Amino acid sequence: MGLIKTIGRKPAVQRVLGAIAYGYLKLVKRTNRFTLEPASIYERLDATGAFIAAMWHGQHLMISFMSRPQDRVATIISRSPDGNINTMALERMGVRVMRASGARGRAVRDARAKGGAEGLRAMVRALKGGETVAFSADVPKVSRVCDAGIIMLARFSGCPIVPVAVVTSRHIRFNSWDRACLGLPFGRGAMVFGESIFVPREIEPEAVEALRARVQAELNRVHDRAYALVGRPDRVVGSRDDALGQAA
Repeated sequence: MGLIKTIGRKPAVQRVLGAIAYGYLKLVKRTNRFTLEPASIYERLDATGAFIAAMWHGQHLMISFMSRPQDRVATIISRSPDGNINTMALERMGVRVMRASGARGRAVRDARAKGGAEGLRAMVRALKGGETVAFSADVPKVSRVCDAGIIMLARFSGCPIVPVAVVTSRHIRFNSWDRACLGLPFGRGAMVFGESIFVPREIEPEAVEALRARVQAELNRVHDRAYALVGRPDRVVGSRDDALGQAA
């Protein structure tokens, strides 16, 4: 392990970095002029109750922007040391963080999959307790391919899946597997919510695949729409100019 990574995993250093990350995210949220679409989405979601806010993994840095002060939102982050800073920042943003592995396709087929079943149970409890759960829909390490785990979460909780995209016109795109995007201050932003997708308790395998494909298509649609609203292309696919840390 390199010296910088070793220092970065020290609790005191992580607390400082978590506070810095929180302050930066608040600055981005406050200094971008956000468009909300549909404009009446919060009224619709208030009537729905708890829901699963589906996102692509690269959105996890800004997904907390979607919540209002009165909203109860939870998410799941792995127990790895690298997740500690994200946890500290999100908790300061008002998001309750559960530390476990997410519910993935393998987890729902094999209850022994490390942390997967535990994470699924934690998210179901949160949803049934009235919390909205923000959930990365990607297949692990495969960007923008929806995994069946989110369908199982909706099935067991009875709560709808609502695809969400949060983007800013000025941003940094990282050269990570998920092409993570971090907004920059002083630009335009968009928060776009998709159609609610309900999953019945009793469902055939072929229907799971159809719903998985529907969630994937709706996630791509809201992302395309969000980038259109801020007047910038979504450069996530195959762009050579998306080098690590390049500012848009």
